[in-house]
This record gives sequence, structure tokens and C-alpha cells, in this order.
Amino acid sequence: MVKKEAGRRLRAQRRVAAAGADAALVTSPANVRYLTGLVSSNAAVLVPADGPAVLATDSRYAGAAERDCGGIELLISHSVEPALARAAAERGVRTLAVETHEMTVERYQELAALPDAPLLVPLGRVVEELRMVKDETEIAQLARACAITDQAFGDILAAITPGRTERELAVLLERAMVDRGAEAPAFGTIVASGPNGAIPHHVPGDRAFEPGDLITIDCGARCGGYHADMTRTVALGHPEAWQRELYQLVADAQRAGVAAATPGAGIAAVDAAARDLIAAAGHGGHFQHGLGHGVGLEVHEAPIISSGGTGTLVDRVPVTVEPGIYLPGQGGVRVEDTLVVREGSGATGSAELLTTTTRELLVL
Repeated sequence: MVKKEAGRRLRAQRRVAAAGADAALVTSPANVRYLTGLVSSNAAVLVPADGPAVLATDSRYAGAAERDCGGIELLISHSVEPALARAAAERGVRTLAVETHEMTVERYQELAALPDAPLLVPLGRVVEELRMVKDETEIAQLARACAITDQAFGDILAAITPGRTERELAVLLERAMVDRGAEAPAFGTIVASGPNGAIPHHVPGDRAFEPGDLITIDCGARCGGYHADMTRTVALGHPEAWQRELYQLVADAQRAGVAAATPGAGIAAVDAAARDLIAAAGHGGHFQHGLGHGVGLEVHEAPIISSGGTGTLVDRVPVTVEPGIYLPGQGGVRVEDTLVVREGSGATGSAELLTTTTRELLVL
């Protein structure tokens, strides 16, 4: 049976050939994993425009590469990038495309200084573009990560009580995700309570929850390398009128963004579907980040859904939709789901929600 990575490499080869390069040196860890199946902190893969690819890693990962990466030539070296550049030169490669968005200047200069080095040219985000559209195996891994996230979130709701600190709750939630089967949290859990909710990426600290707080919890599990991402904002005790109104506005905007995420929809138009509602209510200046992003082997990957975004959504692209309103000194609300853009029976299709925790305001 042909491994799925072989098909991915073939698609990458076509893109390399179309770019006019003789070969590409892929160095991003997520891209190396996508093309070979190897999870490694020191690996790269040479993808020629024509012919077999070569995977390079060091002796620490040799056994894993032999076990997990059948059907690809393996080169063992500690200095994987120079080793592959030399191998490319020996194979007659004259133009070598590299991931300049990922490679440091120092690494680039080291390659360029090699004797008989190929001409180095930018590859661009070719592999990231291939990764945007997921196969059903990838979507299943995402769905599992999202289900664990939902379950773990439910597990810790009873722990949201006055006196509990943000950091304590974040640790409890991350422990619950691992206990439910996650290989690890997808990212550092955000717990932002009271006025800290006005900081979109607040780092959980020692602030203790107080009655009347809105508490924003941004979390996700990682399964098989695939990242879930979900945010819910809950109220501790009876919420004030302004808190209910703020929450309802964000929830309405989030619902509009999800509804707009259909095959063929323009990226900027999806962002506008949610952003325009918030702006019309006078809070345009309090929603300053993009509406969402792709998820997969990285928690933030293409496409980026923002007001300046270009291109359109297509079938089988997982994204998040996460509008928020942040009031300095008061607090904030964010509601986020991971979903998959799907072709449907209608003209535009519909989204498949992977995170399913209620989007109604939870009053604890």
C-alpha cells in the first residue's frame, strides 16, 4: 500500500517543477512531518522536481525514520541541511528552492557558502498551501482532538469557583485533556478573568476568580499531531446587563462568521460577516485581531481569515472562527470554534463544527 506521504511528495514535486527549480529543500518541522511522517527536531527533506526524495535526520531519529517513513531514501547526518544541499549538488541540482520564511539568515549563508552549492531561490509557502486542504484521515484526527477538548472543558466547569486562580484552572484543564487521551495541549491554555479578559492572549496568572467575573478560556488538545482550538467565555455568578449584551453580540457575530465559511467564500468576506456586526454595534475598535485561522499540524496555519485576507475557502479546509470584544479595564468576550468547510447539498455548502460545547452563556 502506498503511504499517504508519497502522494503528498508527488504533489509537492509538481509545484517545485512548476516553480522552475530543480529541487526543494523543505526544513519546516511541520512540513517535513507532512511529507514524510517523521516527527523530529532535526530533519529536512530534499524534494526533486523529478525523481525520489531524500529524508535527512540524525542518529537520534534514525530508528523512528526507518519505522515510520518507508519508501523514502534516508540520509543520517547531524547537519541535515548541508548534507542534503551537498547531495543535491552531487545529483546535478543547479537551482535549489528553500523555505526562506522558515530558514534563518545564518543557515541560508551556510548553505550558500558550500563548495559547488546550487543557486538558492525562495520556495515560498508551497507545502503550507498543500496542507490547507485536509484528507479525511487528518480531519478525523482533528475531530478527535476537538472531542477531547469539549470533554475536558466540561470536566473542569465545576472547578470554576471564587478563589480559584487562573493558573490553577489552566493546569486542571490541561491535565484533563491529557487524561482524556490528548498527547499534549495544543498550546498554552489561556484563562483570562475579570479585567484580564481585555487581553486576547493573556497568560494565566495568580488572579483569583471573583463573583461577577467574565472568564475567557481558550484551549485545545493535540492528537496525532493535529491541533484543536476552542474558546468559551463563562460568567461566574449573575452577569450584569452589559456583560450579557456583550456576550450576545459576540455570539451573534460568531454565528454569522460560521455561516459565511462556505466553499467559494472570499476570505475577507467571511471576516466581514462577523466584523460588520460588531462594528455596527459600536465596538469595531474593540475587535482588533483576525476572525480566524487554519488549524492542522500547527495551531495557526493557512488560511488566515482577516479583513486583509485574499483568496477563497474550499472544501475540506479546517478553520477557526473567533470574534472577540475587549474592553480595557473591564474585561472581554471571545467565542471560538474549530470547523471544517464542507461542500453541501446546496449551492454553497456548510461548515462541519468539530467543537460542540454550547455557545450559550454559561452562568456558573
